[in-house]
Amino acid sequence: MDLELRHLRCLVAIVDTGGFTDAAVELGVSQAAVSRTLRSLEQVLGVRLLHRTSRAVTPTTAGVQVLARARHLLAEAENLVREATTGHTRLRIGHAWSAMGRHTAEFLRRWADRYPDIELHLVRTNTATGGLAEGRCDLAVVRTAVDTRRYAHAVVGHERRYVIMAADDPWTRRRSLTLGEIRDRVLIVDRRTGTTTVDLWPADARPALEFTQDIDDCLAAIATGRCVGITPHATVTQYRRDGIAYRPLRDAAPVPVQLVWRRHDPHPATHAAVALLADLYRERPRAEP
Repeated sequence: MDLELRHLRCLVAIVDTGGFTDAAVELGVSQAAVSRTLRSLEQVLGVRLLHRTSRAVTPTTAGVQVLARARHLLAEAENLVREATTGHTRLRIGHAWSAMGRHTAEFLRRWADRYPDIELHLVRTNTATGGLAEGRCDLAVVRTAVDTRRYAHAVVGHERRYVIMAADDPWTRRRSLTLGEIRDRVLIVDRRTGTTTVDLWPADARPALEFTQDIDDCLAAIATGRCVGITPHATVTQYRRDGIAYRPLRDAAPVPVQLVWRRHDPHPATHAAVALLADLYRERPRAEP
């Protein structure tokens, strides 16, 4: 006999209601059916799950462990059903660090106005595909190279690069900086999701590197003054922090911003999202810091 969700629902109902009679009412079955289902579950698992007396029903030691797992599995099953039934009425957009940068709030506002029947969720997942490969989103905002064999993509805009430094760094007195100046500092780099590589410099003039895998860790390291970073403008607007300053990098190519999605299974609202975000990037920006 195989383990079924009905077995787990029965166990949870007995414990939550405090007895077989009330569990039967909650499940809409007979008390005898509840007893049979519990016996079946105990036979499948090979352990006794409940202590039963005339006054109370309490989990055994094994029952406590099984109950915790049962609640988790039932919740996951409910999530699966919800995902399948909501389908195209929800759009999840993943990102690794900075979402849509300075356009994030306006994108959310305009989406709600134009597509009120499609609920929008932003999902931060610190992976190269912003959660797309992991199945956590329907499309993702990325600023790194895309595997075009697996994913379709559209460039929606470009972002200027900025230098991140400690707020008390002497460079804060500068209006802008160059790549040549950075090669004499320690540069912090995210090899998994970051947009900065040593290819920005000639092979014989590259800065020393320190590595990170998270924006918060990156900014904490920079705030100590031991290193600096390079980032797209999106980080400037999304991560304003005490102890951190940003200055434009004037001689580096801008970073392309892309929306990516599964080539063979696009969400029906994909092209609407691409069009809206591209429009926002084309609009004349306010003065950048």
